[in-house]
Amino acid sequence: MSSADPDDDLLPDPEGVIVPAVRSRELIDMLVKIKAEGMRLDQYVHMHLQDYSRSEIQRSIEAGGILVNGKATKASYKVRKNDHLRVGMPEPAHDLPVPEDIPLDILYQDEFLAVINKPADMVVHPAKGNWSGTLVNALQFHFRDHLSRENGGFRAGIVHRLDKDTSGVILIAKDDATHRACSNQFETRKVFKEYVALAAGELDRDTDYIEARIKHHPHDREKMTVTQDATDPDAKDALSYYEVLERFRGYTLVRVQPRTGRTHQIRVHLASVGCPVLADKLYGGRDRFTLADLVPDLPRDLDEVLIGRQALHAFRLRFRHPQTGDWIEVEAPLAPDVRRALEALRAHRPRRG
Repeated sequence: MSSADPDDDLLPDPEGVIVPAVRSRELIDMLVKIKAEGMRLDQYVHMHLQDYSRSEIQRSIEAGGILVNGKATKASYKVRKNDHLRVGMPEPAHDLPVPEDIPLDILYQDEFLAVINKPADMVVHPAKGNWSGTLVNALQFHFRDHLSRENGGFRAGIVHRLDKDTSGVILIAKDDATHRACSNQFETRKVFKEYVALAAGELDRDTDYIEARIKHHPHDREKMTVTQDATDPDAKDALSYYEVLERFRGYTLVRVQPRTGRTHQIRVHLASVGCPVLADKLYGGRDRFTLADLVPDLPRDLDEVLIGRQALHAFRLRFRHPQTGDWIEVEAPLAPDVRRALEALRAHRPRRG
């Protein structure tokens, strides 16, 4: 940790941003910000409340349980800036996350916040199919009651989120006031985020911006996609800056700074220029990178998986401490599997000349 001068998902992921939800007993109040303008109502609510399925949210809308500016509406309603949503949903049937003694790599902490180096293959907060083994379960054990509840018990302490298979730095708030202040920095793009990725392919330029609007894929609910249609109401502006760190034959080590916060932004942008993140099944088609990929004639018994998840690592986070006003910069060392893949590339695919 070090002080630094200032310069991307808040939920739902490392590249996505939401406005904190304020919970009362059975109701949740939300205020729509400009970044979400034009999104379907059911999609917007589901983005915040992933403990519920899209169909459960749609049923609540049809029953009048979700109001927009005090009025019932349809699931297809496109939310607008400053819309006030009153969301009435039953609490999830599953119990709140229980503390679990899961080791945490704490990069920095004080009485107000902590920065964790999240390992790959760890879900950030409980949801359907992942009720244990999450970062929140670990946080409950290590910090007990010293976690913000701004986003409810299922997301205690969680200010922003990394995808399950993305490793690296994630910011945790220990009280609600700190949470709100940190959330505001993400919302107003005052947080500097830097990722390191291994890409399959060779980027043409050493540094460049990728500017391509992002929207949900029309045929695959899990994916996002880019569009150059400036009039598409479902697409959002997205901008990523990249810098090549090291080149190999057929591969690139790249540093990426997302300047906006869209879902899967880095993965989508790199795939859009023909260099998907290595071992990213969703956008690159393969979920692993093996030694045999680099040494085609390698005997089968000598083959090994170098990395079995998307080779994307949240390397650096820089933000202003909400209580002291100091600039805080925290770095997470490259994850072991990323380092293993990188060393294999250096050994077997060095760039000639």
